[in-house]
Amino acid sequence: PAVTSPCKILKCNSEFWAATSGSHHLGTEEAPEFCTALRAYAHCTRRTARTCRGDLAYHSAVHGIDDLMVQHNCSKDGPTSQPRLRTLPPGDSQERSDSPEICHYEKSFHKHSAAPNYTHCGLFGDPHLRTFTDTFQTCKVQGAWPLIDNNYLNVQVTNTPVLPGSTATATSKLTIIFKSFQECVDQKVYQAEMDELPAAFADGSKNGGDKHGANSLKITEKVSGQHIEIQAKYIGTTIVVRQVGRYLTFAVRMPEEVVNAVEDRDSQGLYLCLRGCPLNQQIDFQTIRSAQATEGRARRKGPSLQAPPEAFTYETATAKCREKLPVEDLYFQSCVFDLLTTGDVNFMLAAYYAFEDVKMLHSNKDKLHLYERTRDLAPSNMAPSGTPSTLWVALLWLSQCWLGLL
Repeated sequence: PAVTSPCKILKCNSEFWAATSGSHHLGTEEAPEFCTALRAYAHCTRRTARTCRGDLAYHSAVHGIDDLMVQHNCSKDGPTSQPRLRTLPPGDSQERSDSPEICHYEKSFHKHSAAPNYTHCGLFGDPHLRTFTDTFQTCKVQGAWPLIDNNYLNVQVTNTPVLPGSTATATSKLTIIFKSFQECVDQKVYQAEMDELPAAFADGSKNGGDKHGANSLKITEKVSGQHIEIQAKYIGTTIVVRQVGRYLTFAVRMPEEVVNAVEDRDSQGLYLCLRGCPLNQQIDFQTIRSAQATEGRARRKGPSLQAPPEAFTYETATAKCREKLPVEDLYFQSCVFDLLTTGDVNFMLAAYYAFEDVKMLHSNKDKLHLYERTRDLAPSNMAPSGTPSTLWVALLWLSQCWLGLL
């Protein structure tokens, strides 16, 4: 069964944003309509209060409503219907071409140094992690885990079991907190979860607030309910969030300077995009994939120890993944792994879109594809099992010659 949250604060936020689009440009004669929408917003939050007690977006919305009520002299008593207020007239937008230079990372950066180095991190599927250092891992990480934690923003994901009792997990919730930054942006919270991919921040806004450089932080909806992009120009960062099937994917492009902007590097041990998953949360991709292939061959000869969730065999999963991922890199292998562990064909699309995001966000086009590194040493720290016997003979002969010279 789908894992859904009973907290409906995202719905409340979306309804309020739809009702008040462009309202900060309205004249005083339309203030009563804004207050009506604001009371409806407050009513919506009260209806979901019991199930939202621990939700950061909910508490942010409640405080925001109180502030807006005071600013607009709104009475808490009155009608709560939600009329659609007029949109911005042509040519009257929130865009400000005179934003402070400090709110455009690349412009301020070029003044004192060479072009910044950008890095990429992505999380998708069951779940697979590509770190800022291009390390690729398959992890368990069930529950809430921090992906990014630095001086400018925090990103946290929640992973839940794909099937009851299954060890396969996928991302069902994502929270991004953009911290207040000088005259550029106010603190903003973005939250998405299964079947809720809003095109606005938790407070209903689509930019960084009321500060002079507010538009250095903007949300753009690429595909309704499926794909949003967040541009944070003041830190040179682009974030892509998608819903593929029931689950979320995350990808980010961020300058190294921002990645490493932390007060205490030693305290960032669980920062997945930087350090990767803890060893006890990592899955041995190579071993499991070999077992999957062996099981697939055994299934053709006789009964299997564990039936697959769906009708995918190793061969059919491989053929399916090749439709979208013709290069047999780690994205392709992730696709095969996920089809066999979940039986959900949407995981093929998650791997495909994750690689599409890499092509868009990664600054080094030679590193788009990642391949598995072969182990240098066998588990016993002996030489590799594939060392030719002739090499050992040659080494033995040289050692004998050396002894003879002595």
